Amino acid sequence: MTLTSATGASPRRSGFTLVEMMVVLVVLGLMAAVVVVAIPDGRMTLAAEGERFAARLKRAQEEAVLVNRPVQVALTGDGYGFQVRKAGVWTPLDEGPFRPEVWLPQTRASADRDVRRISFDPTGAATPAHITLTRAGRTVEVSVDAAGNVVLDAR
Repeated sequence: MTLTSATGASPRRSGFTLVEMMVVLVVLGLMAAVVVVAIPDGRMTLAAEGERFAARLKRAQEEAVLVNRPVQVALTGDGYGFQVRKAGVWTPLDEGPFRPEVWLPQTRASADRDVRRISFDPTGAATPAHITLTRAGRTVEVSVDAAGNVVLDAR
């Protein structure tokens, strides 16, 4: 005897079959694998560190022009910091985007002619410098010309 509804149609079963559930799980697993592979590495690359350094140099030049005071970027073995000239003395500038920055581990910076300071005057002109960042066989070069133009060359 078959069950029928009041309208005469046989009732439908509700739910999913095991095969349907397995297909959905396989599709979700494939999508999760694609997402995991597409997620970028969280560590900063040397090229990104060079871009950040070049952008901060450019910002130091803009600060010198906008505020009409000399700004200097002092390179150290561990990183770099910013200074301004007040009453004839260079004093640290650590407000806003000018906080001292430490190079990432294993990053080495070297400058041609052993330049340790890059100065920007209120007209935007700069002390010419060529800084090379190296890490794990990779090299990024950041150059500043006398006009204050900052150029990044990642290899």
